[in-house]
Amino acid sequence: MTEDTTQMTAADRCDRCGAQAYVRVELPAGELLFCGHHARAHADAYQSVATHVQDETDRLHAEHGAS
Repeated sequence: MTEDTTQMTAADRCDRCGAQAYVRVELPAGELLFCGHHARAHADAYQSVATHVQDETDRLHAEHGAS
């Protein structure tokens, strides 16, 4: 997470399914938010075009014991 990026909250929702987002993908033309599942599913597609990826999935694991 960079200094100018704020931590995501429960109000941030996955653009794919509406679950709580833990990954913010900044693109030249905007941003996408993903839950942990959809971030993993679409990582190959966004990694090459993202200008920044804020990955807070460590919080998901800490808060919910997910693996």
